[in-house]
Amino acid sequence: MSFGKYLLSRLIYAVGVLIVISFLIFMVVQAPRGDAVDQVVAARTSQGDIVTKEEEAALRAQFGLDQPIYVQYLRWIVNFVQGQLGRSISGVPVLDLVNERIGATILLSTFSLALTYAIAIPIGIYTATRQHTLGDYFWTFIGFAGLAVPNFLLALILLFVFHRAFGLSIGGLFSPGMEQQPWSIEKVLDLINHLWIPIIVIVTASTAGTIRTMRASLLDELGKPYVVTARAKGVPRLKLLFKYPVRLALNPIVISIGYVLPMLLSGETITSIVLNLPTLGPLLLGALETQDVQLAASVLMFQSMLAVTGVLLADIVLSLYDPRIRMAPRRPASANTQHRSGRSSPDDSDVTSSRSDRSSCSVFSTWWPSATSSGRRTIPSRNMPVSSTPRQRRSGLWTAKATFAGRSSMA
Repeated sequence: MSFGKYLLSRLIYAVGVLIVISFLIFMVVQAPRGDAVDQVVAARTSQGDIVTKEEEAALRAQFGLDQPIYVQYLRWIVNFVQGQLGRSISGVPVLDLVNERIGATILLSTFSLALTYAIAIPIGIYTATRQHTLGDYFWTFIGFAGLAVPNFLLALILLFVFHRAFGLSIGGLFSPGMEQQPWSIEKVLDLINHLWIPIIVIVTASTAGTIRTMRASLLDELGKPYVVTARAKGVPRLKLLFKYPVRLALNPIVISIGYVLPMLLSGETITSIVLNLPTLGPLLLGALETQDVQLAASVLMFQSMLAVTGVLLADIVLSLYDPRIRMAPRRPASANTQHRSGRSSPDDSDVTSSRSDRSSCSVFSTWWPSATSSGRRTIPSRNMPVSSTPRQRRSGLWTAKATFAGRSSMA
């Protein structure tokens, strides 16, 4: 399959997946009892206001909640494709709320993904080539610790340590008063000073998992016969390592882009709340708490689009990196029909020979009972044909018995 056809097929699959995801997102957001209007009515009632039935019906008509659920879904998905995301319960356009935070989300996810592979791949190669050494045990311990410690707990520890030891506040992406300033070198440097702590917290678990994947994949490649043969022929160790085993061991790492990016997007929600980061995670949590359907569904859809984009990017990169991934064209149906009907085909001789080999192996590996009353079991002679007469088979068994008895006496 050519790269163009492969890319087109993946794009079609991605669009289909997004359509299914959009329907599931809207249904899940609508699943809890009540809606956003009930939240607004409850809030006003708690403050002493009296909300009449007419006002409540007017609010439902304003937000389109008086329509059947399939009508709400169709209207929402059409408006989403057109870039009209509607308004949240607070009255602010959803697109404005998303635009304020999606930039920081993409920035954190991109840098975290790049740092994950920049750290995990060299460490995975090191631990695989130095198996059962002190360095291997050290990085294995670090990897399991990274998988075990929750991100929010690590964020709290860093907040405490930096505040007590250095008197610094590492929350947010900018220093107080710097966020509203126009972009300049000072603002970029201030962003970098606040960016590395959230990135370290976010990439801890994903880096640990990628190290284990790289180590296991490379160990599997290093134990294959072609590596042993190349070493025996005198190929330099580093040249052999990076030319063949590492290239093949990177296939699972490239595939992991598809699930590491969604994991970063989902894992940064609690971390963003702890570190006060302006990302989509806290915005989504607030929308779910208030049952803001428009805002929650739009944020989830944006995150799903980023996740599907990560999977699509992984498929494209893997198909370019390893052309074997592309599916080979199937055999035409006419060839299969000819083969089933017994007519000659290019592969008939190979199939016949492989069948005869399997039949021979099954006969020669079977233990046959002896014709005598001693109960001794013998192996048929390898010179005995597979299809023979009963007399020939008896002769073959007698020959095998005599040969076996002679070898036993010699031993």
